[in-house]
Amino acid sequence: MTASETAMTLAFAAAQAAADKKAFAINLRDVTSKIALTDVFVIVSASNERQVHAVVDAVEEKLIKEHDTRPLRREGKGGEQWVLLDYNEIVVHVFHKEARDYYGLDGLWKDCPEIEFVDQTDAERAARNAEAGGGDGEAAE
Repeated sequence: MTASETAMTLAFAAAQAAADKKAFAINLRDVTSKIALTDVFVIVSASNERQVHAVVDAVEEKLIKEHDTRPLRREGKGGEQWVLLDYNEIVVHVFHKEARDYYGLDGLWKDCPEIEFVDQTDAERAARNAEAGGGDGEAAE
């Protein structure tokens, strides 16, 4: 069994919202073969507690505006070290970088297939640079 089309759409939207707020180490995992409660985990890191909050807000806003979807449950609001947004089809984990290392969620789900995510903002920037003759960023000789 693989993740549903709806889950994939929501996961990519959540990942892009996180990337737009400078989240890093964005990891999408198809967990359908391991658990029946959700299809995709979106796991992201933020540099500090303020950024965790900004990423969470951006994900919620994007999924409401573009997909009319609100989280069924939100956990971890208080400490801002790890916030979990449960959308049923997907679960978004936003970690402070140290908390992510401590809890090791990536390692727990390493057997699940990784879903490739390409930050569209970076892809668009690279395309504009290429069109402008910037190439891959290396200096011309």
